[in-house]
Amino acid sequence: MSRIPVIIDCDPGHDDAIALLMALASPKLDLRAVTVVAGNQTLEKTLDNALKVLSFVGAQVEVAAGAAAPLTRPLIIAPEVHGDSGLDGPVLPPPTLQPSRRSAVEVIIDVTRSSEEKITLIPTGPLTNVASAFLLAPDIKDKIERITLMGGAAYTGNWTPSAEFNILVDPEAAHIVFSSGVPITMVGLDVTHKAQVYRRDVEALKAMGRRVARMVAELLDFFGQFHHRFGFEGSPLHDPLAVAAVIEPDIVTTRRLPVVIETKGEYTTGRTVVDFYGVTGMEPNVDVALEVDRDRFMAMLFEAMEHFD
Repeated sequence: MSRIPVIIDCDPGHDDAIALLMALASPKLDLRAVTVVAGNQTLEKTLDNALKVLSFVGAQVEVAAGAAAPLTRPLIIAPEVHGDSGLDGPVLPPPTLQPSRRSAVEVIIDVTRSSEEKITLIPTGPLTNVASAFLLAPDIKDKIERITLMGGAAYTGNWTPSAEFNILVDPEAAHIVFSSGVPITMVGLDVTHKAQVYRRDVEALKAMGRRVARMVAELLDFFGQFHHRFGFEGSPLHDPLAVAAVIEPDIVTTRRLPVVIETKGEYTTGRTVVDFYGVTGMEPNVDVALEVDRDRFMAMLFEAMEHFD
């Protein structure tokens, strides 16, 4: 069976780092490129984090820097979640992998255009790079199999009462992507908050006696501090679930629904407005993930860790 060609567009970020590792470990995915955007931290830091994580496991993949700010808004970052570095917790060596001379947008366009097979995009940060690629090269939309993204929420947000962080950072970019006509699976808070890793899981990662599994456990130790302050029993593995949903699509249960992005609300900017009842008359455009097989997802995480030393 041929592997699925993918580009991951990310803003590492603890959960982005684990998502990269899951993609690298999967025999079902062919990771063609990693593109980086500002989001969880500044672009300088998210790029450095991507290079560090990939270098730590000896990955050989093109890593390209993208947008340092949203299309039209000031950048929002999340140091309270991810720390000053964006990847606080483990101490990783300096990267040996060098960033691409091409920009993230160039890489998304060129890799998609040159591929004989349609590309699957897995964005796990703000959608600035993807939207910019669509604006510059609308022809690539026809060469994208699907966008499976971590972002949004059908019900409640996490950075505001209405908005999930990735969409809130650049709602104009999200609007461009969601209205692009490309097939989209939205892996949002509705399922990622059900895909939590608990203390027992973190201890089990440490007990594996593997260098990479221990690094992931140390990431989760830090990541968990923020979530525990807000009453979570564990830590939601937002971004890895988007990767898992490409590897095993039926790990999430989806419903095809109309979704639009609020860009002008006083209290609701960044909301993914999901029309459950058809009251808008809009055609369904997004497969919205609403349920997840959490046990199967955790098994996938541990299986991925077996891939590394």
